[in-house]
Amino acid sequence: MFVLQPCPVPTTTSPSVDKVDGFSRKSVRKAKQKRSQSSSQFRSQGKPIELTPLPLLTDVPAPEQPELFLKKLQQCCTVFDFMDTLSDLKMKEYKRSTLNELVDYVTVSRGYLTEQAYPDVVKMVSYNIFRTLPPSDSNEFDPEEDEPTLEASWPHLQLVYEFFIRFLESQEFQPSIAKKYIDQKFVLQLLELFDSEDPRERDYLKTVLHRIYGKFLVLRSKVSCLSLILCILSVSSFVYETEHFNGVAELLEILGSIINGFALPLKAEHKQFLVKVLIPLHTVRSLSLFHAQLAYCIVQFLEKDPALTEPVIRGLLKFWPKTCSQKEVMFLGELEEILDVIEPTQFVKIQEPLFKQISRCVSSPHFQVAERALYYWNNEYIMSLIEENSSVILPIMFASLYRISKEHWNPAIVALVYNVLKAFMEMNSTLFDELTATYKSDRQREKKKEKEREDLWKKLEDLELKRGLRNDGIIPT
Repeated sequence: MFVLQPCPVPTTTSPSVDKVDGFSRKSVRKAKQKRSQSSSQFRSQGKPIELTPLPLLTDVPAPEQPELFLKKLQQCCTVFDFMDTLSDLKMKEYKRSTLNELVDYVTVSRGYLTEQAYPDVVKMVSYNIFRTLPPSDSNEFDPEEDEPTLEASWPHLQLVYEFFIRFLESQEFQPSIAKKYIDQKFVLQLLELFDSEDPRERDYLKTVLHRIYGKFLVLRSKVSCLSLILCILSVSSFVYETEHFNGVAELLEILGSIINGFALPLKAEHKQFLVKVLIPLHTVRSLSLFHAQLAYCIVQFLEKDPALTEPVIRGLLKFWPKTCSQKEVMFLGELEEILDVIEPTQFVKIQEPLFKQISRCVSSPHFQVAERALYYWNNEYIMSLIEENSSVILPIMFASLYRISKEHWNPAIVALVYNVLKAFMEMNSTLFDELTATYKSDRQREKKKEKEREDLWKKLEDLELKRGLRNDGIIPT
């Protein structure tokens, strides 16, 4: 049985003034200002739009309110051009006030939601939100540093989303009627909107999809499957082609709630989704934009089925970043989250490859990577696992730790390494002494071999020098 975690209704407010970044970015271009852009949803033919003013719903007798409600829904199907800031100002304001009125009405009124209202509500919502999303203004757009494109029609669009959420939350809402109109096609169109650059819209979409998932038992499997399908499709292009899909973080957040409600035992397709889709997402350059949500999904899977720990950790080790220190720090953080929930029996299966990687991280010349790896020894649960398996882990880690304690350039790292060595010595002093003696003996042998190599090269250089001098006649043969 699926159990959905509650998702709060967004409280986003539209910005009043565009932000300007006066500092140059890198050496070439400046960070973009917030931009407003209209989607291709405007259906006007260039003529002024006239809407006939209707009375307020509260000003007419209760029996007439349902019919007036439908008329107002019909009026709100009209979509305005917000890129033209001077056109249809009165009508834009009229629609905005009407939408506000509809939001209040569905929140407090009773008896308005007749069967005839369902198709009109879905039609009005569809006319306003479903549209072709505009392409990004620039291929150089950096979501980590640049401001996103904001939807120009947000003054209306936000109220439409607010209305739809209140409609879905209404006590009079009947899923058995609504399912004729809020169907699989409708949900798929909602999912496509997650590629909107406007984070406010993605936040509302997340809430809408949560409400649909919670209300429609018949659509739950479809919402879940469609989310997974869209995520797979987006990942295909996201990872291997354009690396551009704006709503990955929000989709993963929804998936996290769905995964949390998975029944046990997990289905084979759910496990395959973890291994084939979620783990490869770690290879994306812009991982930082959705890493928190991705890590949450991974941990949810492991809490459901601890047996998945080994393939997950081996997958992370397979995709471990080789040239990006920032991603290494993120991987180390995610690994610690996994180790926080790992069972001792699963830890034994992966401890050797895991700590070989941790040893490499500790040896990293980038101090943040080394520091993040050494912080594992501040985690009590991880320390207990290390102590139980010190006979395996200490030999893997010792050489790196001992060398760093003598050679690392950063004194803070050296101090952390001393603490780790002290902890290991207290865990297993006998093995620690053996490894110390072995390490020193190995170092002596290495130094001896190095000295022998240097002496050999010196002899060869002397012989070559003498040969050259003889050939030049400086030294008699």
